[in-house]
Amino acid sequence: MQSSNTSTQDNVASLVVHFTSYILSLMKTAGLDPQKNYIIGFHPHGVLVAGAFLNFCTEATHFSKIFPGMTPHMMMLNLWFRVPFFRDYVMSGGLIPSDKESASYVLRKPEGGNVLVIAVGGAQEALDARPGAFTLLLKNRKGFVRLAIEHGTPLIPVFSFGENELFDQVENPKGSWLRWTQERLQKIMGISLPLFHARGVFQYNFGLLPYRRPIFTVVGKPIQVEKKHNPSKEEVDQLHQKYIEELCQLFEEHKTKYGVSEDKHLSFI
Repeated sequence: MQSSNTSTQDNVASLVVHFTSYILSLMKTAGLDPQKNYIIGFHPHGVLVAGAFLNFCTEATHFSKIFPGMTPHMMMLNLWFRVPFFRDYVMSGGLIPSDKESASYVLRKPEGGNVLVIAVGGAQEALDARPGAFTLLLKNRKGFVRLAIEHGTPLIPVFSFGENELFDQVENPKGSWLRWTQERLQKIMGISLPLFHARGVFQYNFGLLPYRRPIFTVVGKPIQVEKKHNPSKEEVDQLHQKYIEELCQLFEEHKTKYGVSEDKHLSFI
């Protein structure tokens, strides 16, 4: 199964060679035990969650060498799994539907060596993805924490520096007609449709290709989780707060290395 996934990932990576000619790096701060399963919380979502896709769904940054014995499974909106043939294509790259049943299936695998990757902010966070933004939709996103407790699965915070720098987005402040439309579409369809732009193929003024700006994805240390079948709200809140603290610490420790000024800090909504 692993060799099939790796082969598919290599093929997908070849399709994004233009993207990966940019600077794209995956850094670890701790090793992972291939006898265990893990949950990765990926931040920020960005416009197209590009860093998560390239790092965890392809071998563009040599995930299998950096984390030997581990197989990533990134969650994706259920909508895309309803498209004939495309569904099979994305599943061959390790993507799975973003529902509890699919997540639990991965985390219950007794042999270990599986990493469930969740872009916690989701499509809603994409509406605030623009250069210089460090606001994460996380305050009330606790489903992944409850899932971790129910399975006794360690949580790993991940921050992708440069994710929000790839595209500009049309101004859509809260209360504007554009933001209202996007939020309505997000509630109905599950996708938020940010109006983004960057550079073109042969010119740098306007287009849909990402700007040539680097992405540095830093994988934090696992947070150990005690298994409990039916955790209380207080237990979920406690682990959620610990996760936020670890994510903030990860950001603060690495931000100046990757071009973020000392006075910038994460904020949460």
